[in-house]
Amino acid sequence: MNQTLGQKLTRTKPINPAGHHGHGLNSGALARTVGLFSLTMIGVGATIGTGIFFTMVEAVPKAGPSVILSFLMAAVTAGLTALCYAELSFRIPASGSSYSFAYATVGEFLAFVMAGCLLLEYGLAASATAIGWSSYLNNFLGNAVGWQIPEMLRSPMIVPGAHGVEFRPGHINLPPVLLVIMCGLLLLRGTRESATTNAVMVVIKLAILVFFLVIAFSGFDSANFFPFFNTDNSKGFAGMTGVTAAAGTVFFSFIGLDTVATAGDEVKNPQRNVPIGILAALVIVTVFYLLVAVAALGAQPAAKFEGQEAGLSVILQNVTGQAWPALVLSAGAVISVFSVTLVTIYGQTRILFAISRDGLIPKSFQKVHPRTQAPVSNTVIVCCVVGLVAGCVDATYLWDMVSMGTLTAFIVVSLAVPVLRRKENCKGVKGFRVPFGPYVVPGLSIFACLYIMRDLSRTTFLVFFIWMTVAVLTYFLYGIRNSRLNQPAA
Repeated sequence: MNQTLGQKLTRTKPINPAGHHGHGLNSGALARTVGLFSLTMIGVGATIGTGIFFTMVEAVPKAGPSVILSFLMAAVTAGLTALCYAELSFRIPASGSSYSFAYATVGEFLAFVMAGCLLLEYGLAASATAIGWSSYLNNFLGNAVGWQIPEMLRSPMIVPGAHGVEFRPGHINLPPVLLVIMCGLLLLRGTRESATTNAVMVVIKLAILVFFLVIAFSGFDSANFFPFFNTDNSKGFAGMTGVTAAAGTVFFSFIGLDTVATAGDEVKNPQRNVPIGILAALVIVTVFYLLVAVAALGAQPAAKFEGQEAGLSVILQNVTGQAWPALVLSAGAVISVFSVTLVTIYGQTRILFAISRDGLIPKSFQKVHPRTQAPVSNTVIVCCVVGLVAGCVDATYLWDMVSMGTLTAFIVVSLAVPVLRRKENCKGVKGFRVPFGPYVVPGLSIFACLYIMRDLSRTTFLVFFIWMTVAVLTYFLYGIRNSRLNQPAA
């Protein structure tokens, strides 16, 4: 039966029971090897570290000490969306996360647009975190052996200058490239090994942050919190405007919630474990973010954060007057950021796997190794792109773009809840459901995302528009013709 253009754009995927193979959302060949603890650690690993180890340098100059409110604002918004994720992941336990949720509810075209958002979000997040790893590695080497990486080998080719973009031939940020290669090699060994390694690294990361809290609070000075709001309006960030702008910058750190949902096809008992994993990761992340932000601001005046490399290590060194605490924290950060980059690249490959399985991009992205069950060519392609961006582009260009992709994904997830409730007539269905009906929490989540999004830069909106244009063209030139929904069900 021929479909009209409108029918093709709005066609949705059937929701099959977990483990059923066919044309439904759970079709595929990935093995279910990830338990609840490892799944929660995937979420924590993708979030804790990124926002704390790096973005304080970007966010504090915008908001001052009130950056604490920025983290709280981002956490509340993420929490509202986490409730939506929890319901959808119970009903749609498939890889692909927001993409799969959109495909089951609002239709194929919007699902592909959402896929474009997720690819931008995960790809740039992996590059940005890998770039931040370089500064902590350099700090660690300086404190441990008194040697630092040469400037030309740890600085990118494309950087912001006084008059716009500047190119510095001969420069490359080599450490992030090496990090991406290591992550790729580990992911090629298989999901079980990667998840176990990540869980170990996350436990180490939490221990290192507790170590930071103990020392930083010993140098706590409440005077550092006055004035609480940014009073310098030279860049338009005074008062609550700075709080909202900083919230947009740090928001990408909550990408871990989305990462938990991308693992739906590889989780044991996904209807139970994915919702619990999402909410558990959110609680752990929020508590640590707020504690570390308060401790860091109490130990160091807000004015010192701008342009500071390996900021938390420097704080410990200044508080104690000794190098060994900074050495310990830098070592922990090196391990922590490895886990963040690993999990983010993992999420990117699983989204591409889900899109390819649906026929919307070439089949090479869904081919898995018969022994490791890892998508080999998919992983190699992702690592090449992530490594290229991380080695050549300054991180300043990446933070807000990742937040834009994350916020857009959260909006679509929130929209999907009432659509799915209406479509499926969920009365009497057991399992987690968003409280207060299908409109209150999703509506608040959408409003909060739009509120944070409004203070992102014009450049961010422009680049996002260009990327979305590319995604739409790709869909009409390839996806719409090759979609598996064009084929009759077997």
